[in-house]
Amino acid sequence: MAQRVGRISEVATTKEKKGLVPVSPATWWRWVADGTAPKPFKLGPNTTVWDLDEVEQFLAQKSGVQQA
Repeated sequence: MAQRVGRISEVATTKEKKGLVPVSPATWWRWVADGTAPKPFKLGPNTTVWDLDEVEQFLAQKSGVQQA
């Protein structure tokens, strides 16, 4: 299966668009910096992405739901 990736605009929520996580990009980056949220990786010099499976696992863990 191919790896699913998403940029910050898909992960965090803004006024214009709902993301996977109901927090602002600033909060998401703060969580990344303190090790709470999954670390991103670079696809290129100007492209930072997250593994969407890791983000969904993070959300499930935060909500107390176990994934199979």
